[in-house]
Amino acid sequence: MTGKIAVGLSGGVDSSVAAWLLKQQGHDVTGLFMINWHDTEGTLSGDCPWHDDVIFAQLVARKLDIPFETIDLSKEYRQRVVDYMFDEYRRGRTPNPDILCNREIKFDLFAQAAFRRGAQYVATGHYCRRETVTENGVDIHRLLAGNDPGKDQSYFLCQLSQRQLSAALFPVGRMMKHEVRRIAEENGLVTARRKDSQGICFVGKVDLPVFLQQQLKAKEGDIIEIPTTFDGFSRPIPDHPHERLRALATPYTYCPENGRVAGRHAGAHFFTTGQRKGLNVGGMKEPLFVIGTDVERNIIYVGQGGNHPGLYRPALFIAAADIHWVRPDKALTEGNSRRVSVRIRYRQPLQQAALLRMEEGMYILFDEPQRGITPGQFAAWYEGDELTGSGVIR
Repeated sequence: MTGKIAVGLSGGVDSSVAAWLLKQQGHDVTGLFMINWHDTEGTLSGDCPWHDDVIFAQLVARKLDIPFETIDLSKEYRQRVVDYMFDEYRRGRTPNPDILCNREIKFDLFAQAAFRRGAQYVATGHYCRRETVTENGVDIHRLLAGNDPGKDQSYFLCQLSQRQLSAALFPVGRMMKHEVRRIAEENGLVTARRKDSQGICFVGKVDLPVFLQQQLKAKEGDIIEIPTTFDGFSRPIPDHPHERLRALATPYTYCPENGRVAGRHAGAHFFTTGQRKGLNVGGMKEPLFVIGTDVERNIIYVGQGGNHPGLYRPALFIAAADIHWVRPDKALTEGNSRRVSVRIRYRQPLQQAALLRMEEGMYILFDEPQRGITPGQFAAWYEGDELTGSGVIR
């Protein structure tokens, strides 16, 4: 590998050490900082998080003696990520803005800006690995889990394409987090002891209802408690394999007559499946969890206890238009299936399942029912330690 490398310096320890490693290897390294957000409304700190981040990034670049530049992509970030997020919540779905940010911003617009400045590769501090193999004369780029099982971030990159992976580098992907901090400490990087960032990518830690209220109005509605005896299936599960699969993957449906009013909420679009906090309903033997939302009628359905059957589903569905193969050469054709490991949220242990490709899309049938399958989130599937595809949960 030769050529100029642009490192996305975020002001954190991981990207700092990524730049240090590349510099030690003798590469021509430039540090680029992305400004993607200016609005302070809803942020818990009351300030734009990048103000501090850019100072740390500048200090790291100075310590490493590499060129440094800021790139403002805030307009595009709002259009491609934040507007999408608001639209999904408006529809009663729960998006993952970090995955969208990686696909639309870091490895697209930011990468294009880096290429215009002469870079041939873009490096980040993600804990994952990229491996390139050649099959039949064609380079295939494999997205692999990071070696640190507690920090593996391959899930956040589940929507990247072969084109995007071809120019991506992940220098810390083979390292453990404690090794990264040790290197930063030993080499005097000011980010060595800085806490990892939290919250929405580039927006920071937010009060989500306040943040969403920038575009989504509060609207009071009923909280309906569903008893544990009602499992959410509106009709008997059919025996025909295809119809049975479709029924198992369909989100549970409830109506007010299935339960009783337990309280009031400020807007169904502010809540998501599996949520516990923010319901503000007391007097129950066990804590309440959201098991369903109806944004049309502005109703939240809840159940008592973490074992409520409404929290668990055996399968999920991804529409054909939402299927993404990181490895297109491994794409399933209609009528075929494959055993894989699946993750439906960051840091969830991999779950064993079967992928089944039908005309209308992809079904994922789990060996064990899964808690909190949430429409709008991404399911990512792995073959061994390689992430080969993903899709938006319906």
